[in-house]
Amino acid sequence: MSTKAIKPAAATRFDLSAAALHILAMALMLMDHLWATLLPAQEWLTCAGRVAFPIFAFMAVEGYFHTHDLKKYTLRLLLFALLSEVPFDLMYGGTWFYPVHQNVIWTLLLGILGIHLMETVRKKQKMALYLLVSALVVAAGAVLGTLGMVDYYGAGVLTVFIFYFFHGHGRKWWCLLGQLAALYWVNVELLGGLMYPIQLFGMDFELCQQGLALLALVPIWLYRGRQGYHSKPFQYACYAFYPVHMLLLVLVLNFVNR
Repeated sequence: MSTKAIKPAAATRFDLSAAALHILAMALMLMDHLWATLLPAQEWLTCAGRVAFPIFAFMAVEGYFHTHDLKKYTLRLLLFALLSEVPFDLMYGGTWFYPVHQNVIWTLLLGILGIHLMETVRKKQKMALYLLVSALVVAAGAVLGTLGMVDYYGAGVLTVFIFYFFHGHGRKWWCLLGQLAALYWVNVELLGGLMYPIQLFGMDFELCQQGLALLALVPIWLYRGRQGYHSKPFQYACYAFYPVHMLLLVLVLNFVNR
């Protein structure tokens, strides 16, 4: 696994920076939440929103490998998971306390804790032990994500693990193919969801809405390690965007429905 620092220099070819990926993921998430609150008739918004979570999962793994202080990184995730829970409950459950669904930062946090355990064992350079622990962590992550009812459930935690296992291998064809196959299995086979009938070349097909999450691989593959714009205010604005935008959407929805 590579622990090389994110490249600060400008790219010599077209790529997306870490900052651009964050902004793109936030915009797509906002579209999904607009559909969930103010614009339920605009189903294309939630279709676009399917792309957001894999980008967040990928960036969480990048954050793990590039952070200078893992303890601060995990505590920051924990803090914003707690701060986001009430706005999330208000948006999805219409109440201050909605215990049957937890916000997505808990999903990312479970994934990061699992990665840290696997990485700790990997550094001991005992492959058999690493494979055993990895299998147990993946299983535990899937179970805890499902029982804890975090956003995307166990499949969401598995998504974080996918980007961990394929991290640091550059742009090798098997790495890209592995990400594609694994995300297809998680999003289409595990999560499934709404199916849309489509016609192509005179033949009938069904398109899985959740399968649109695979489109996240396009911007992810365009990222080559460049950090882009970075500052403490921008970093915390990205974290704060999640609870703040949900709270604002709830307030606007309540005002509209009065």
